Amino acid sequence: MNDVKRRQRRPVGQGGFTLIELIIVVAVISIVAALAVPLYANEEARARVAKVQAEIRTLACAVNLYAAHMGTLPFALTALTTAAVNGRNESAGPFVPGIPVPACGGSPAWGAYTYTSSTMGTFSITATGDGTAVTVP
Repeated sequence: MNDVKRRQRRPVGQGGFTLIELIIVVAVISIVAALAVPLYANEEARARVAKVQAEIRTLACAVNLYAAHMGTLPFALTALTTAAVNGRNESAGPFVPGIPVPACGGSPAWGAYTYTSSTMGTFSITATGDGTAVTVP
């Protein structure tokens, strides 16, 4: 009886994992990976949308600063990149160093920022991409 038990034991220094143990570990890792990949699959798209939202808010603040200084809305976003002199001969600006380029990539790709203003003193800045439209009134 003792001979059978001694033969079944592994010799000292010969420890290791059985094939079944290795298969189970690989299966568990595969399941965890299968659960994690969908959670981060559209992380790039969310980052592009966040970038565009931040840039549009910056442009909207610059438009408001321009309007406060000049008393009227700019005719185009490019007016924000140069100094402006108001009716009291006061100079201010540039209000932004340059018009940012919307995020690269996306499906569909992001287009340029669209600026519209009205005679009522309202404006909107819009960008569209990744199946999302971001607008700031």
